[in-house]
Formats: sequence, C-alpha cells, structure tokens
Amino acid sequence: MLDPVLLRTFLAVADTRSFTKAAARLGISQPTVSQHVRRLELAAKRQLIARDTRDVRLTDNGDAMAGFARTILAAHAEADRYFSGSAMRGRLRFGAADDLAITTLPRILRHFRQQHPQINLELTVDQSGPLHRRLKGGHLDLIFIKENPGTTDGTIVATDDLVWVGQEKTVIEPGDPIPLIAYQSPSLSRQITIDALEAAGRTWRITCNTREVNGVIAAVRAGIGVAVFPRSLIPSDLVKVTNRFALPELGQVDFTLLSNPAAPREPIEALTAAILGRALTRIP
Repeated sequence: MLDPVLLRTFLAVADTRSFTKAAARLGISQPTVSQHVRRLELAAKRQLIARDTRDVRLTDNGDAMAGFARTILAAHAEADRYFSGSAMRGRLRFGAADDLAITTLPRILRHFRQQHPQINLELTVDQSGPLHRRLKGGHLDLIFIKENPGTTDGTIVATDDLVWVGQEKTVIEPGDPIPLIAYQSPSLSRQITIDALEAAGRTWRITCNTREVNGVIAAVRAGIGVAVFPRSLIPSDLVKVTNRFALPELGQVDFTLLSNPAAPREPIEALTAAILGRALTRIP
C-alpha cells in the first residue's frame, strides 16, 4: 500500500523540484524527505526521482506516481472530511422564499451539505405565506421567509427596506394608475404595496400577476409596470423609482428563520448557524 505520508512528501519534491524546499514546505528535515522518497520507491519498485548536483526531476514513473498521489490524497482528504465531520444524520426539510433563494443562499446550502454530508437536505422554494403554512402543518422543519418587522417569533437574519423598482426608462404619467407587478394573493409584499397606495390615495392596476420572483423581474424588465423589492435584492439592471414617481414609502421587512418545534434540533441549529454566519447578498 502507498503510505499517504510518503506520497505527500513525494508531491512536495515534485512540485518544488528541490528536497530542501520540500523539507521547508513540510516542516521536516531534508534527510527525512530523502528517506520518504526512498521508501516510496521501494514500495513502488520503481525509480521515481532522478537527481544530480544541479537538478531534480521526475522519471516517467515519477510522473505517473504524481498523478496517482494527487488522486489518492484527494480521496483521503474527502474521507477525512466525511468521517471527522458532524455525525448528524437524517432529513432536514428546508423552505426558502423564492426571492431569498436568488441570493447567495444556494452557496450557503452547498457549503452546509459539504460540512454535513449525512444530512439529507430537501429544499422547497415558494412564497413566504405557503411556506409558513407548510411549517405549521409539519411538512417543513425550517423556513427562511419575509415577515413584517416586529411580528416574528423566529430568528431575524436581516432587516431591509422595501422600495419601488422599475426600468430606467419606465414612465408613469401624472394621474395615471400605478401599473403594478405583484405576486398572486395572498402575498406579504402585495398586501403592503396595495395598503400603501390606498393610504396615499393613489390609484393602481395590476398589470402582471405572478407566483415567482423571476416572473416579477421579467415583467419589470419588459417595462409593463413597477414592483416592490427589498433594497438589497434589486437586480443590477433595474433601479429604485420611489422618488421619481412620488410613490409612498413602504417600510421595512424582516428576513427570518422559523423552525418546527417537533423537528430534530441539531440539524436545524446547524443550518441556522450557517445562514447567520455568512453574508447573504444578491447574486450579480
């Protein structure tokens, strides 16, 4: 069998083309490096490194061994991560509001799965309201949704301003109804938007009803109306139009994590910590 310690030393020599530099990289003595290489050559029954007073180079067998060594050490590292990581097992049913799912959340989830490979993570993407109902019904273990500030009994990840968003060339003539692109009812942002318009005495009409954030973005890009977004989630090709059209202020929204009290706590707490521990930003 090829000893990973010997392989690691051999690769250090292969990379640096120097026994002295390999010793410094690994923090061991040069005689130890030479000994490791000799032991690996004995195990392989091949000469792997040719050297003289001026040069250190790999033989053809050495080139082959370098490829095998990298593969073997990568497999060892993967196995070490798997078995030295969390022993948590089981299933974690996680739901995320669709606009929050277009942030760096997928990267956070990917990192979480790498750290906890024995947890079967199941992702559901929907609007906040349906996710909340599924949590209460016991169909989800943890959800990441938007809520009105001061109303949550969960963990607040961030608080953001709601703003009106449109195209740079969007035009609304004075006195015309506000062309509104909105999620289908029931929807938190839809209700906040309509309440704010009616309180300000502004007329409005729905120009697009959609269930998904990509539908909202597509409709705004098509120039058929304006929509409401958390400030941090405004797509880079769209702009805030609150002041341009004297639209009413909308207040703020909380991004919150809510959990099912009947679900296993350890996986929920681990994913909660992962989300809280990394910056949640919009994907460019």
